[in-house]
Amino acid sequence: MKIQRRTFLRGAVAGAAGGLLAPRPVHAADADNNPIALVPLGKELTVSRVGFGTGMKAFNRTSNHIKLGRKHFDRLFHYAYDLGIRLFDMADLYGSHEYAARNLAGKPRDSYTLVSKIWWRDGGVPDEDKGDADVLVKRFLRELKTDYIDLVQLHCMTSPKWPKEHRKQMDLLEDLKQKGLIRAHGCSCHALGALEAAAAEPWVDVVHTRINPFGLLMDDKPERVLPAVKNIHAAGKGVIGMKIIGEGNLRDDDRRREQSFQYALNSHAVDAIIIGFEQTWEMNDALARTRRALAVRTLAAG
Repeated sequence: MKIQRRTFLRGAVAGAAGGLLAPRPVHAADADNNPIALVPLGKELTVSRVGFGTGMKAFNRTSNHIKLGRKHFDRLFHYAYDLGIRLFDMADLYGSHEYAARNLAGKPRDSYTLVSKIWWRDGGVPDEDKGDADVLVKRFLRELKTDYIDLVQLHCMTSPKWPKEHRKQMDLLEDLKQKGLIRAHGCSCHALGALEAAAAEPWVDVVHTRINPFGLLMDDKPERVLPAVKNIHAAGKGVIGMKIIGEGNLRDDDRRREQSFQYALNSHAVDAIIIGFEQTWEMNDALARTRRALAVRTLAAG
């Protein structure tokens, strides 16, 4: 049954998504519910609504994606780009920079958005590869073979005092932004207190937050996380939703997967979502579910 369902999605859904290959800016009055239309992400960026996360169960620069093998991982990159998914989420922790550089080579630089993250905790990356943000970002630029990175995040903030604790790195990232080496900065949050601090911190341009209606791998219960995320969005900051399907835990649960897309995209707080696609059928499935969620939002706004 799974094979039949996935085969159907590759055909029927890919056909529907096939007409969306050229992302375009979307305006408030645009009601076409395009899942890969380009939308604002805070004040600095414009991104495709659906993004490709490259760190599925990642640590020490390996992940499910890398374990799939280079040929398969490369195929995922090309398939995503050809579908119109143009938001690519990476991190030093994931070891995915070289994959992005190789697979996006030759494509117009302004046609996609690169995201990376700085890992500061013990372990995760070799000690000799850790350091201040200015040194790290210059290495990221070399690895990604690009002149600039669209968004650089402080990875895995958990402390409610993180803006004070990481002020030096924040100042360095702001300097890189002023020099044009990055376009925006912010944090990925892994605790409710860190989310609440992000809402109040003027330095933050964009936040990664874990969000789904079931509390899977989230920072707290959904009813506590969502108000914090809404505060971030209300402050004019971009919000990228992650763990939409609970790091793959809902992959084979159609009903709850549908609920998760509806929850995130109709929260009025999430601008874009990233998913760690491991198979091409999952991209088709995500675009179809995003389209349905957006149709509900359009109807509600009616």
